Amino acid sequence: MCGIAGYAGVVADGARVLAALTDAVAHRGPDGAGMVRCALADGRREVGLGHRRLAIIDLVTGDQPMAGADGALQLVFNGEIYNHGALRAELQALGHTFHTTSDTEVLLHAYQAWGDDCVQHLRGMFAFALWDGPRQRLLIARDRYGEKPLYLAEVNGTLAFASELGALLGFPGLDARLNRDVLAHFLQYRYVPGPATWVRGVRKLPPGCLLVWTAQGCTERRWFQPPDARPWVASPPAARHTPASAAEALRERLAETVRLQMQSDVPFGAFLSGGIDSSAIVALMAQCSATPVRTFSVGFAEAAYSELSYCRLVAERFGTQHHELLISPKDMQDALPLAAFHRDAPIAEPADVPIYLLSREARRHVKMVLSGEGSDEVFAGYPKYVFEPHAGRYQRLPTLLRHHLLERWATRLPALAGRIRTVVDSMGLARAEERMPRWFGALSPQEVQALCGAWPSDLSGSAAYPFDVQAGTSALRRVLYFDQTSWLPDNLLERGDRMTMAAGLEARMPFMDHEVIALASSFPDGWRLHGRRGKHILKQAVRPLLPATIIDRPKVGFSMPTEVWLRTSMRDMVGDLLLGTGSTVAGLLRREVLARHVDEHMSGQVNRQKLLWMLLNLELWVRARGLSL
Repeated sequence: MCGIAGYAGVVADGARVLAALTDAVAHRGPDGAGMVRCALADGRREVGLGHRRLAIIDLVTGDQPMAGADGALQLVFNGEIYNHGALRAELQALGHTFHTTSDTEVLLHAYQAWGDDCVQHLRGMFAFALWDGPRQRLLIARDRYGEKPLYLAEVNGTLAFASELGALLGFPGLDARLNRDVLAHFLQYRYVPGPATWVRGVRKLPPGCLLVWTAQGCTERRWFQPPDARPWVASPPAARHTPASAAEALRERLAETVRLQMQSDVPFGAFLSGGIDSSAIVALMAQCSATPVRTFSVGFAEAAYSELSYCRLVAERFGTQHHELLISPKDMQDALPLAAFHRDAPIAEPADVPIYLLSREARRHVKMVLSGEGSDEVFAGYPKYVFEPHAGRYQRLPTLLRHHLLERWATRLPALAGRIRTVVDSMGLARAEERMPRWFGALSPQEVQALCGAWPSDLSGSAAYPFDVQAGTSALRRVLYFDQTSWLPDNLLERGDRMTMAAGLEARMPFMDHEVIALASSFPDGWRLHGRRGKHILKQAVRPLLPATIIDRPKVGFSMPTEVWLRTSMRDMVGDLLLGTGSTVAGLLRREVLARHVDEHMSGQVNRQKLLWMLLNLELWVRARGLSL
């Protein structure tokens, strides 16, 4: 796990520029630094590769940039290749000789053996840049689901790249102004759908894509598409699972994945939330660990929002070395500016901050953790998966019934209005391009237009990942695919990377293993979503491992008392940053509408916590990064 950065093209004072790019990701790799500059044959252009190392595997000989045996290839790599042992044996059988035990060298030899198709052989999380001197080309690639980030900028024919957006802001000639065009999507989605970013001159390399740069320019192609984009087809009878055998196969696949992801030459542990996902990972880690697993949990002083009792239950069950962090509203408020700086985007999810604080605490004891991220988006763990398949039938209800009875009824239920209103609003949207983000989003398209004067543009073009599913794909698979290609890489996985790496901590996510996801996708819809019960096959798979209390308790999620904090301890902060003199956010939006939303929340009339939290953190992030309009 590391930070990478570099450029390809014509760059004045390349040594200084490369050092600045590399230093900007120093927090990702405090254990070492390396740089190399390679001149092109034309004598004008050059390629610069920079690396900051967080040493996890092969502590002695794994430094980067790593060169091929003859120096013709140069590689910088961020991530982990979990099947590097099997690939090493396969490559040795093909005649390759190795000089280190690192997965970085395996990647170099994989490219020599299979060229760009080497990515198809990799099981893990990765973003890398590989300079091929003889072919005068730079290959840049990103893993299947976007666990590891990669940002790109093109300035007058020169390509720059980095693990984090912030590293590129000082690149010579970059348009580093705030990208106002993404504001409407941010208000709709609660994040900016890739490949766009908040900075005009910077974009993301999408998950499952690779880019080739030569002196003639850049070409980009997609090398992986999640299987949920395609209709489910029953496997041949000889290979078809029964529900019982499928649960056993899934448990075995998860156990194998956890074992592979426990490879480390440094101390490691696990984030434990007390839910089924992280608890299952801890259980599987305990099965193959000779020493007690280190576990780390975070809770809040408000008992209604703290799940530490469930964390302790799991920790006691598996005899872990358990650590707990209790945080207060003041801890949250104090951490916000620094967390906002590292997030590379506004902190739209309040849970980002506790993860950042927990990462700092965990880093005092370990350098790597396993976490349960991604399970909901693979095994249908959210309530929206229950409702989405019925959207078409809901929309066929008489307009009078939908608009004048159900919607008004939903808004008059104080305790449940938030969730029920989301269901009613989402189900009533006929276009998937509007309905999919609405499930987790902040505002409807109409509310976005009222607040910022712009209607969210259509993202359903052929190049847009979230909606390019094949005809005949089920409603469940369509919404899972949306989450796997948008919600996950552009929000949750991005959060997981930034908040842990800000503390110099590596996070590995077994549920994001592409072979685990492929197995889940091979099951009929009813095995993942059984009636109204999500994660059905996962629960059956881990039932022999976990207490029934953990498996069968209602899903809570990582909730926080944000609604109350915004009205109380953070009230002045909201007023100053959103409505005060010098507020960038107030200048982007219709001030009278913004002021009304703030008043509605502070008076308790309407719960606007999602919107106010998003806008508060947009203001904090713009100030932290010093962005101009």
